[in-house]
Amino acid sequence: MPKELALFRRTKALENEIDDFLNKISEGALTFQIGIQTYVSHGRTPAFQEKLDHVNLLEGIADHLRRTIETKLYSQTLIPESRGDVLGLLETLDSVLNMMEGTLWGFFIERPEIPKSFHSDFIDLTDKVVQSVEVLVRASRAFFRNIEAVGDHNHKVMFFEKEADKISTKLKLAIFDSDLPLPNKAHLRYFVENIDNVADQAEDVADRLAIYTIKRTV
Repeated sequence: MPKELALFRRTKALENEIDDFLNKISEGALTFQIGIQTYVSHGRTPAFQEKLDHVNLLEGIADHLRRTIETKLYSQTLIPESRGDVLGLLETLDSVLNMMEGTLWGFFIERPEIPKSFHSDFIDLTDKVVQSVEVLVRASRAFFRNIEAVGDHNHKVMFFEKEADKISTKLKLAIFDSDLPLPNKAHLRYFVENIDNVADQAEDVADRLAIYTIKRTV
């Protein structure tokens, strides 16, 4: 049995559920991206709320899948040598989706006013953040199916996280160089950091994944 398939040598159902879980993270990231774009361009519209509701739904489904997988791993004594790492990976991936959901809720509740001059940078920042999450999902799939590819995907997670940091810094400088009142500047900075923090969390998960990968390949 090739090493890259070792985690799934005993159950196809578990493989399908983990795939479904990763699909929900990816779909959540893409929905988050459209949600932020919609808010920046049009404000708190029904279209934005629809994206928020969809991410809420995906987060609930992902939580249910994670608990189901956890139960199977323990009750059926599956993959005992990697069980803790798999659970740790799923929990930290779920935290990325939680952060995206929380950020959308922040926009919905606090309704920040974003001047048009900052629209492009908010959208660019979100794009880089979502790319970091998308590549993280690919790295996570590789952990179960083609472990030698994890490093290549993880490298891209780091790349997009750094790109997001650059845009975040540029945007915050522009905000505080503007003529906006200080409370408005602080409010916008908070939302810039909330978006950027998703990429930071994706990088943290990638760091964990790198350790799990080393453990499986030594």
